[in-house]
Amino acid sequence: VLACDMRFASRENTRLGQPEVGVGLHPGGGGTERLPHLVGRGRALEIVLGANDFDGDTAERYGYVNRALPDAELDGFVDVLARRIASFDRRAIAAAKNLINQVSLPSADRLLDALNSFQTALTWSEAQQRIQALLERGLQRDGDFENRWPALLGTLLET
Repeated sequence: VLACDMRFASRENTRLGQPEVGVGLHPGGGGTERLPHLVGRGRALEIVLGANDFDGDTAERYGYVNRALPDAELDGFVDVLARRIASFDRRAIAAAKNLINQVSLPSADRLLDALNSFQTALTWSEAQQRIQALLERGLQRDGDFENRWPALLGTLLET
């Protein structure tokens, strides 16, 4: 989501977050590089360190997404916006995106450093224990745990 040029969310059906710290890791897919530019440092720390889910309205208020819309209006809004943008001169679009990207996106080197750090974090013993506990409790399987696992991250290593 963070690498998208624009992000739109359903008011009723959105759950966004950065749960990695609760799993014993740190974000490795741009969360520490892109998120602060979108939401500011303090909110990025809340999102990353809190490791919880955010609904569409909160995500919009924080700047995590451009807009949160009613689910019934979301596809139509995005379609109209995409068609409008597509009707403009491609050179003007490319030039505007390039200039905005130069001042708002992390460098490829910074993203690579974060990826390498994430790969190292995957070897940490507590991270491996927490990942195993997630899988044992039901991550990626239908059920109650799958629907509320970010809220339960603090209990992963409890016996």
